[in-house]
Amino acid sequence: MPLDHSLTRRSLLTTAALGAGLAALRMPAMAQAAYPTRPVKLIVPYAAGGGTDFFARLVATSMSATLGQQVVVENRPGAGTQIGAEAAAKADPDGYTFLLGDTSTYASNSSLYQKLNYDPQKDFAPISLTGRFAIVLLVNTGKLNVGSVKELIAAAKKAPGSIDYASAGVGSPFHLAAELFAQSAGLKLNHVPYKGAGPALQDLAGGQIGMMFVDFATARSQLSLKGIKAIAVCSPGEFYGLPGVPAVAADVPGFEAWAWQGFSAPVKVSPDVVAKLREAYLKAVNDPENKQKLIAAGIDPLQSTPQEMAAYIASETAKWNKVIKTAGIKLD
Repeated sequence: MPLDHSLTRRSLLTTAALGAGLAALRMPAMAQAAYPTRPVKLIVPYAAGGGTDFFARLVATSMSATLGQQVVVENRPGAGTQIGAEAAAKADPDGYTFLLGDTSTYASNSSLYQKLNYDPQKDFAPISLTGRFAIVLLVNTGKLNVGSVKELIAAAKKAPGSIDYASAGVGSPFHLAAELFAQSAGLKLNHVPYKGAGPALQDLAGGQIGMMFVDFATARSQLSLKGIKAIAVCSPGEFYGLPGVPAVAADVPGFEAWAWQGFSAPVKVSPDVVAKLREAYLKAVNDPENKQKLIAAGIDPLQSTPQEMAAYIASETAKWNKVIKTAGIKLD
């Protein structure tokens, strides 16, 4: 029987087309498997030298070793983390930019600012919660003669509006913790915002201000000063760094406040990239030496699934939105 050359040619073309299609399907998978092929940028929305920057640089070193490419920390401070967050949200979703955001970035900015150039819940793909900073209630007993939360509440109720408290700035996690405390205990307190925790602590130590909420890592350097006392912690129970110091919740049931952080990437990033970054982070944070350094710095290391982080962001957003609206806090 003579060979049908047209049929043979069609068969060859079809086979060739199928082969090309299969190769095209394999190419992204092969490219993805090779990720990363160049340095990865980690945006930190704070200046160098603080607790967030310390955390980022510590885990970035270990993540670099796991990924086989350097994780480069880029500090983009300003506007309550908005500058760094916006840069990350608008970055190419190719896996070469991710963000170490915090309570402000993910949970409170959407309520604090009338205009926000990113959407905390729509513009990011969660990777993992990374850590939280215990918040401590400090008082200067020379300025404010109280030794416990119960005594503080009694003094505030006896003379409403007579007690001033400092914060690291309007809308900071420490300001919001104080507002939550006042609302939960039914108190009227006066907020005195400062440009950062440093100046606020100076006035606390100097007796110009009576109390403030601040992270444990910062508070611990003040506890040796005359008259400065940690009367409570904002964790639901006793905090390992301050044994014997009760929780605010012992006198204000249900009270809890943390300054927390987490990794995320631009929302359209591949799930495979998210998994690879998370795997590298988990290896870094579970390294015994790294974990000890974090704990020594007052950071409680965390890890989660992306889904758990998304759920936590949603719950924290609802919590702080209520506090912010009740207090009438607004930022431009």
